[in-house]
Amino acid sequence: MFLNQNLVKGKGSTKALEEDGTKLIYRSQQKADSSTAKLRQRSEKHQKQRAGTTKKRPRLRIFPIWLRIIVVSLLCIIALVIGLMVGYGVIGDGTPIDALKKETWQHIIDIVTKTN
Repeated sequence: MFLNQNLVKGKGSTKALEEDGTKLIYRSQQKADSSTAKLRQRSEKHQKQRAGTTKKRPRLRIFPIWLRIIVVSLLCIIALVIGLMVGYGVIGDGTPIDALKKETWQHIIDIVTKTN
């Protein structure tokens, strides 16, 4: 068995060669092979779990889906109101509370439809 001492001691390339009979193997390939073996073991473990060897209990939702929908809807409405007030009050030089009044919206609709 022949080992290139310069490469093994770190004086040469990081891809040190080991000669085993007629086959040359890079050390980086050996590391890749070991990581591939670990991945294979993980996938086999997951396949066993999927096969039903372990029993899973049903997931208990603390925050139910219907409540999530309500909360997200409320957050959207709050964001809309805040956006209206910032747009009308800060950018539009008006009073922010006026953005929520019916008369303001009626005036905007009249301008858009050009009703005299």
